[in-house]
Amino acid sequence: MTGSLRPFHLALPVTDLVAAERFYCGLLGCDKGRTASRWIDLNFFGHQVTLHLVDADDLHIATNPVDGDSVPARHFGIVLDMADWRSLTAHLEKNDATFLISPKTRFAGEVGEQATLFIQDPCGNALEFKSFANPAQLFAT
Repeated sequence: MTGSLRPFHLALPVTDLVAAERFYCGLLGCDKGRTASRWIDLNFFGHQVTLHLVDADDLHIATNPVDGDSVPARHFGIVLDMADWRSLTAHLEKNDATFLISPKTRFAGEVGEQATLFIQDPCGNALEFKSFANPAQLFAT
């Protein structure tokens, strides 16, 4: 695909809309957009994430092994520049965020070397924040 990068849209199920809003808008600093009684649009680092209230909690998360970690198979996130990744990491640590996978460097010295961390929202959705040592290797094989 060529051309300028376009914002993505992602909809996530949440079981507690108030707690999810507090997590995304409070802890992560997302701006709130349109809302209704059962959903909220968010500006997630320039992308549109919509939180949809669901009645049943069927958010089981399977994992796959990646570089020594059990990575949630169902997750989403954002690729940040390294300064922003470090700033977010410090903010999360200062606010006693619970990490599913603590901040670390994955694939050190290899193609695709990256800083990564995983957190979970209050409804069980896994989020990954990463930054590449060489941003040109985002899609490298």
